[in-house]
Amino acid sequence: MQKWICVICGYIYDEAVGIPAAGIAAGTTFADLPEEWTCPECGSPKESFEVYAE
Repeated sequence: MQKWICVICGYIYDEAVGIPAAGIAAGTTFADLPEEWTCPECGSPKESFEVYAE
């Protein structure tokens, strides 16, 4: 499982956690998010995310 960071606002999507409140189950990979998915913090498109290296 990886983490992805929005380069616009810094929001981190953690595949291991998902976003249960938004109906995205834990274990949902970033690739499996719908193409129209946007950052829940700033509304940026998926293209604004990159792999987060801790």
